[in-house]
Amino acid sequence: MSGSTKHSGSLVSIDDVALADSSSLPSRFMALMLCFIPAFLTVLFGGVDNATWIFVSVFWAGLVALWAADAWTSGGFVINSSSLQIPVAGFLLIGLIQLLPLGGTVDGLGVSTTLSLDPYSTRFFVLKLIVYLTYFAACLAFVNNEKRLKKVVWFVGIFSAGMAFYGILQRLATPEGIYGVRTTAGSIPFGPFVNQHHFATFMQMAAGLTLSLLFSADASKERRILLAAALVVMGVATVSTSSRGGLLGFLGVVAFVLLLNLLGGRWSKREETKFASQRSFALAAATIAILVAVLGVVLLIGGNDSLLRGVGAVKADADLSSGRLHFWPIAWKIFLENPIIGAGLESFGVAFTRHDTWSGQFRVEQAHNEYLQTLADAGIAGFLCLMAFIGILFRKGLNTIAGADGFRRDAAIGALAGCFGVMLHSFFDFPLRTPSNAFFFLLLCAVATVAIKSEDAAPRRRRRSTAP
Repeated sequence: MSGSTKHSGSLVSIDDVALADSSSLPSRFMALMLCFIPAFLTVLFGGVDNATWIFVSVFWAGLVALWAADAWTSGGFVINSSSLQIPVAGFLLIGLIQLLPLGGTVDGLGVSTTLSLDPYSTRFFVLKLIVYLTYFAACLAFVNNEKRLKKVVWFVGIFSAGMAFYGILQRLATPEGIYGVRTTAGSIPFGPFVNQHHFATFMQMAAGLTLSLLFSADASKERRILLAAALVVMGVATVSTSSRGGLLGFLGVVAFVLLLNLLGGRWSKREETKFASQRSFALAAATIAILVAVLGVVLLIGGNDSLLRGVGAVKADADLSSGRLHFWPIAWKIFLENPIIGAGLESFGVAFTRHDTWSGQFRVEQAHNEYLQTLADAGIAGFLCLMAFIGILFRKGLNTIAGADGFRRDAAIGALAGCFGVMLHSFFDFPLRTPSNAFFFLLLCAVATVAIKSEDAAPRRRRRSTAP
């Protein structure tokens, strides 16, 4: 039976066969909120302050309320049964298990302790995971047609280009703090971000979408000029952060987009085969021209030091992030002590102190390698969840690219490229621990994988279950 009865309490599933056309007023507000939340947190220092989560909690409640209102209006809860949500739910389950009083008792007190070495941090991270999972589920469910997809993609590109331009201006002006008011002890800010390396991650995600649209066969000359300018600004901002991991991720994004366009056979479908080699040459030449333009602008504005540090030609300043060869072996030791379920989500800072041979002047809260920290915090169980998420993401993303054309294909290539850049950067940093980056990453995962209903397709719904 197609459709659903209004207010029947049915659960509507979106999959590759049956796609919901949720166009109610609440669903339109939902789509707006999905863009507003990461943008708001980006402006508010990336959302790294715990107090910022007061706003996030309000936004989360708003998403839930709008989702319920859409269900009341359209006659059923619209969901997407994508398997990508399972690994995220797996991390949530691991965190809940770590909070159980199974860690033994305190000597002389008889008080049960949790499996997590830092239950407060684990509890707060579990709450974050609930928000992330809700947001991700909403992205998968409500970015469900081509019109919304275009709005999301162009919003990310325009907003990111604006933030990149602001970040460059701020670096040139060298104010005493972010927006001239907030100082950052122990870290180097860039743009609105407290951590310059995590701003580079933000640029990686946006650059993938921008470059993919630039290479689109349907892009006009005027649009290509604007996209190229935006991409150069993003590249300059990335280099100006002096982040080696950020530069590596950015180059990985460019290579990923170029490779998929060269190997995907997209041009041969529209033109004669003899022109395919010419198109391939044009794509490669355009990529080189953009990279040269980025290099030229960086040198023009006096970013020599940032460029040299980014490529590793000069020794980095002695900051906390320079001690990876100290952090990584300790992360491995923490994993060996807690191999199955880890020391506790976000408990690395406490577990680290057991093996730290430094003076203890600095509190090291991250391993500066997301994969090692996942092993330390969540053990083999968490690492399997991480690998499952990556595997499902690329399988679904590549299937979407293979089965789509036009803007849908370009958006999927760009979004998957941005995710690939983040994964490269995560070998040397913890970019998704900045909340705004995490929200943008989940939004890109939805753009890369969700089944999009074309604008001229008829709406079809399938009822999964009905409340009595």
